[in-house]
Amino acid sequence: MQRPASKTMAALWMAGWLSLMLVMAVAGREATRELNVFELMQMRALLGFGMLAPLIWRSGGISILKTARLPQHIARNLVHYGAQIGWFFALTLIPIGQVVAIEFTMPIWTALLAASFLGERITLFKLAAIALGLVGVIVIVRPDTGSVNPGQLIALVAAIGFGISIALVKSLTRTEPTVSIIFWMLVVQFCAGLFPSLYVWTWPSTEAWGWIVVIAFCGTFSHFCMARAMLYADATIVVPMDFLRVPLTATAGWLIYSERLDLLTLLGAALILTGNVLNLRPVSPAPARAAH
Repeated sequence: MQRPASKTMAALWMAGWLSLMLVMAVAGREATRELNVFELMQMRALLGFGMLAPLIWRSGGISILKTARLPQHIARNLVHYGAQIGWFFALTLIPIGQVVAIEFTMPIWTALLAASFLGERITLFKLAAIALGLVGVIVIVRPDTGSVNPGQLIALVAAIGFGISIALVKSLTRTEPTVSIIFWMLVVQFCAGLFPSLYVWTWPSTEAWGWIVVIAFCGTFSHFCMARAMLYADATIVVPMDFLRVPLTATAGWLIYSERLDLLTLLGAALILTGNVLNLRPVSPAPARAAH
């Protein structure tokens, strides 16, 4: 359904996205104090089915979940599952602001993969965005110091995995409804994590169950908020609002965990975000040839 453009409505839905993603980062840090990451992901998927059910019903019922692209769903969600495991694990090793800053290299990897496999054009602005993003990561990780934190490398690998996942989603959205994509994400990730989670299973405490419910809710409905925002404004308006996640998460880490980001980390984050802004510039149409 087409809706009238409204930057105000887009901003409100993006405020929901930002809030849910921020809460999920904190909830992930707290839940992994007690639970293994595999167990956490498994319960998130299980609870996600119940939370997604009303959206499936509103969208037309079980029939909307039929797909002719099951192999693509499996490939996308196995990669996404691995990236999510890495993201939650990185939260236990480095400041949450640093995790999110490195995560924002994801659009750069998506641009490279979309050019390689989806035929999208690499412009000068995209090349500049890629270069700035890579320099930003080097500034944050600082490999020349000889003290690279494994959490930084895990966060970077997770960001690359998210980039691959987004490139695959761009292909899926050409034929698949959003609710169907989220449903198959939960199915594949539940199956992928079943045996690892059973191997490390410990019954969660009451407090841990609370964090699990928060993570499942935020993980399921943050994507819904983003999709709703896209109904009211173009991506070039909506996506830059997500950049607020870097300072907001860094502030949360400072207030809740007394985490302080050094100047080089802030500089690296600024370079990555600048690269993302360049990557959002619309592609100029090729000039039409004059008729002879």
